[in-house]
Amino acid sequence: MFNRIPEIEAHMSTKVLKERVQEYLDEIADRLIAISHDIHANPELSFEEYRTMALLADTAAAHGFEVDRGIAGLPTAFVATSQGEQPGPTIAFIAEYDALPELGHACGHNIIGTAATGAALALQAIRAELPGTIKLIGTPAEERGGGKVIMVEHGVFDEIDAAMMVHPGTKTMTTRGTLASNKVDFEFFGQSSHAAAAPDMGINALDACILTFNNINALRQHLTDDVRIHGIITDGGKAANIVPDYASASFSVRAATSEKSFEVLKKVIRCAEAAAIATGATVKAHHRTHYANRIANPTMAQLFGENVTQLGEAVVEPEPNERMGSSDMGNVSQHVPAIHPYLPIADVGTSAHTSAFAEAAVSARGDRALMRAAKAMAMTAVDLITQPALMDAVRRDFAATVDLNAAWRKQRFHS
Repeated sequence: MFNRIPEIEAHMSTKVLKERVQEYLDEIADRLIAISHDIHANPELSFEEYRTMALLADTAAAHGFEVDRGIAGLPTAFVATSQGEQPGPTIAFIAEYDALPELGHACGHNIIGTAATGAALALQAIRAELPGTIKLIGTPAEERGGGKVIMVEHGVFDEIDAAMMVHPGTKTMTTRGTLASNKVDFEFFGQSSHAAAAPDMGINALDACILTFNNINALRQHLTDDVRIHGIITDGGKAANIVPDYASASFSVRAATSEKSFEVLKKVIRCAEAAAIATGATVKAHHRTHYANRIANPTMAQLFGENVTQLGEAVVEPEPNERMGSSDMGNVSQHVPAIHPYLPIADVGTSAHTSAFAEAAVSARGDRALMRAAKAMAMTAVDLITQPALMDAVRRDFAATVDLNAAWRKQRFHS
C-alpha cells in the first residue's frame, strides 16, 4: 500500500475531490447512458466513425475542452484538451468507438468511448481545483487498422504522463495484458489458362495460397503455446474452369511479446515463399500493422483497483495462462504509462465479438459498468494529479517494465 498523504490544501483533499467527481457523474448519468446507447444504435466501422467522433468531440467542446479533429492524418481521430492554471501531469482518457462488421458493437466500444468521455467531463467539473492537463483522445479503428498505432507514430501520445481506458468484459481485472499481433497479407501471382483444355499451361496461384496454409499447419507443432496464427483466403479465383492467376490471404500472427511475434512472422512469411516456389508462383507479403503486447502499469492498476472496489466491484486478476486477445492500446502502453482494466457486463463464458455481448453492451449491467468505469478512471486521475508521489511511482514502474530501446521499435507497423 502507498502512503496516502494529501499534497494539496486540506480543505480540498483528494478524498473530497473524488467524492465530487462521483457526484457529478451521477448527475449526468442519464446523458452518458443516452450517448452510449446512441453509439450502439449507430455502429460505424473502422476509420468510418464520423458520427460517433462528432458526438464525443462535440460533447467535450460543449464542456470547455479545446478540440482538435482529424489528427495524425485520421479524419475520425480527435484530441480534446483542458489546461489547468497550474502545471502538473497530463492525464489522458482513451476513447474507442469503432464497431465490428455485421455484429455492431459486439466489443462494447460504445461503453469505452462514453466512459472515457464521462471521466474527462468529471475532471472538467472540478477543473479549478486541479493542476495539470486533461485530455480525451478519440482513437478510431481498434478492431481493424490500428488507429492508436498510427497516433503513437505521429507523436499524439508524446506528452502524456498517464493514459487509461476501461474495456467491458466478464469480470473485473486491472492487470490483464495482451498478445502482440501482426497483420500480414499475401498476394500470389500465377498464370491463367483453361483448367481442362490447357492445365499444363497454367500456374495456380490458389494452390500456392492453400499450400501456405498447409505449411503453417506443419509449423504449428514447433511453436510455443503462446503463439496464435489464423488466416482467411480473401481471393481464391473467379471461376472453377480457369486456373487462378491471382489469390490472396490475410493472416494474424500473435505471440506473447512483440519480439517473439516478429520471429514467428518471419517463419510465416517463409511458409508463403516456400509455397510460391513449390508451385511456380510468386508472392508479395504486406505487413499491415503491429499491435504490441500490452503492459499494465502496476501503480496505476493498483489505484484503479482500489477505486473500483469502493464502487462495488470485486477485482479478480487473470490466471497466469488465461487466454488473451490483442489491442492497439498495447502500443500506447509501450510508449507511456497506461492501464486497460476490464469491468463485467456479461457472465463468464460470454465471449466478446458475439451478438450476446452486443446485447450486453446496452443492458442495465452494461450501463452500470459504464458509470463505474467513468468514476473509477476519474478517481484514479485525481489520485495521480493531487499526489505527486504516486505519479513518481508510475514513472518508476514504467521505467522498470518497458524497454524503450527494444529492437522491434525500429520496424514500421503499417503499410
